[in-house]
Amino acid sequence: MPVFIYKAVNQDGKPAQGQMDALNEIDLELRLKRMGVDLITAKEASKRQKMFGGAKIKLEELVAFAFQMGQLTRAGVPMLEALAELRDSTPNPSFREVVSGLVSGVEGGQMLSQAMEEHPKVFTNVFLSLVRAGEQTGQLTEVFDNLANTLQWQQELIAKAKKLIAYPMFVLTVVLGATTFLMTYLVPQMAVFLKNLGQTLPLQTRFVMAVSDALVNYWWAFILVPTIIGMSIVITLKQSASARYKFDYLKLNLPITGDILKKIIMARFARYFALMYQTGIPILDAIKTCEGIVDNQVVADSLSRAHQQISGGEQMSESFHGTGMFPPMVVRMIKMGESTGALDKSLLNVAYLYNRDVNDSIDKMLSLIEPALTVVLGGILGLIMFAVLGPVYDSFSKMHF
Repeated sequence: MPVFIYKAVNQDGKPAQGQMDALNEIDLELRLKRMGVDLITAKEASKRQKMFGGAKIKLEELVAFAFQMGQLTRAGVPMLEALAELRDSTPNPSFREVVSGLVSGVEGGQMLSQAMEEHPKVFTNVFLSLVRAGEQTGQLTEVFDNLANTLQWQQELIAKAKKLIAYPMFVLTVVLGATTFLMTYLVPQMAVFLKNLGQTLPLQTRFVMAVSDALVNYWWAFILVPTIIGMSIVITLKQSASARYKFDYLKLNLPITGDILKKIIMARFARYFALMYQTGIPILDAIKTCEGIVDNQVVADSLSRAHQQISGGEQMSESFHGTGMFPPMVVRMIKMGESTGALDKSLLNVAYLYNRDVNDSIDKMLSLIEPALTVVLGGILGLIMFAVLGPVYDSFSKMHF
């Protein structure tokens, strides 16, 4: 479906602009009319504008969408009216256009899941699978409630991870800034003074002066080389499946952070699998969908092997145990769920336990990062000052007045 860039005015006479999918300009005008906006001009977007023109849909907007849909459907509001209500109350223009597309699709006779399929960048395969299953089983309200809770849990987990990364990055920026200032401004001035002393400089002083000279004369290389290396790694990971597999394996086996990442992946898998199982999605379909959720090729490959073994008639717990990837606790809880018929509850317990462990681990790391980075910063600055001021102090100590 073509994408149009439009300019319009709302009912208050204020200008509005954005992008929207439509069959043609007449269809675009009708869609905007339903949003309470009058079209002024429109033109079809180029490929570049389609790629970079739209604002990103944030996770919190999907949380709000799922929560409000659950509330409205529980209250007995018809699907079309519920979507229209969300369309009119959504502040983000890009997401409002998405919801407007859902309204148009449902008005045209599509199921909600079919209308969502036209927006794959907004609604993931898991989201679509759950909504489709909810439509088939009549549990759409429960699906939206569970989706809202799960997406909110995912949002909180992402916020925790960002918090873990933000402080070290801030301190690293301060360290690099202070080090760069010392090496490009202070050390070159002191180097002239130290050379005029005419004494033999210690090894650490010569090393610091050499690094300072390289930074002053070849500063472009210190920017260009890391940039080229970083871009090469990103391109390689995108183009090579084996490189991505090795990189994902490395992430899982890093000290400290590897264990936390594995717990996050296991919690995400257990929670989404339980959610799909509750909704009535077959186990094999749920496992196949989870391969895209875990966001790690090593774990996805293990799920694929488990899928093949279950297809061959093996029990789920035995198949997961045979991969060697899933911890004993996960296998035990799956086996317990198989024997009791409450697989979803067992997996939700797994998700709860791992989520608690992840939160505790992140809190402990945050409490340790601050003193550790302070020591590193002090060590770097102390080394530079010792290397530069040490010879000066020695020279003054040898003077006789």
